[in-house]
Amino acid sequence: MRPSFDDIYMELAENLAQRSHCVKTKVGAVLTKDTRIVSLGYNGPPAGTHNCDIEWPDTGCPRHSKGGCSLALHAEQNAIIYASKNNVPLENCSIYVTLAPCLSCAKILFASGIKKVIYLNSYAEFKGIETEEGVEFLTKFGIEVVRYKKK
Repeated sequence: MRPSFDDIYMELAENLAQRSHCVKTKVGAVLTKDTRIVSLGYNGPPAGTHNCDIEWPDTGCPRHSKGGCSLALHAEQNAIIYASKNNVPLENCSIYVTLAPCLSCAKILFASGIKKVIYLNSYAEFKGIETEEGVEFLTKFGIEVVRYKKK
C-alpha cells in the first residue's frame, strides 16, 4: 500500500521528536505546503545553549515560575523560527505535530497564517488538564484541527 502524505509527515514528526534533547518529553513538527515540506522542528533549548539530556540528565532543565522548561522552545516554535530565518512564507501551510499545541503555540500558529493542524497525542492528557486549550483556541478562530489516527 502507498502511504498517504499524512502518514509520511506524521511518521517524520515522530522520528524528528527523537532528536530532542528534552528529558521530560520529545515532540516533533513538520510544516508543509501542498505536498511539500517547508520546515521541520523538535522541542529543546535554542541552538548554542544547553542540551538538557547532557547538562541535567536526571531532572531536565530548571523550571520557570509556571513550572515549564526554562530553556525549551516547542517543536512548533522551532519549525516556525527556522522557516522565518529562511524567508519561507507560512500562509496556508499545515503543521503535523506529535503533541497537540499548547495555548501559546496555538496563538503563534494562528498568527503565522497556518491553516491546518494535525496532531498525534493529547496535550491535555500529557499535562493532566481538562481541556485541549490550544485546539479549542484554533478551532474557535477557524483553523482546521485534526487528531491523527495511526493505521
